[in-house]
Amino acid sequence: MKIKKPAIAGTLESSDCQVTVEEGEGRIELSLESVVINQFGNQIRRVTYETLERLGVNDVKITIVDKGALDCTLKARIEGAVYRSVGQMEHLPWGGAVR
Repeated sequence: MKIKKPAIAGTLESSDCQVTVEEGEGRIELSLESVVINQFGNQIRRVTYETLERLGVNDVKITIVDKGALDCTLKARIEGAVYRSVGQMEHLPWGGAVR
């Protein structure tokens, strides 16, 4: 899947995260800010890369501002931002593309 325009999903509320995706420069460029980065930074990165891989996204600038979101929330926010970016509003494979 190719990122077509910048898109955002999520909030900055506690237990959520805000994910922004933009066109990349030929690779995945991740910027991560998290209140729990010392404890869960590696897990957040792993979930992010796995989710992008399952969506077929390999050229993206992704920014995540995490406020303690669970893995399932992070996956949903990444999916939401990517689908918004490509303009896919119907026939969304929620839970199907990402497990």
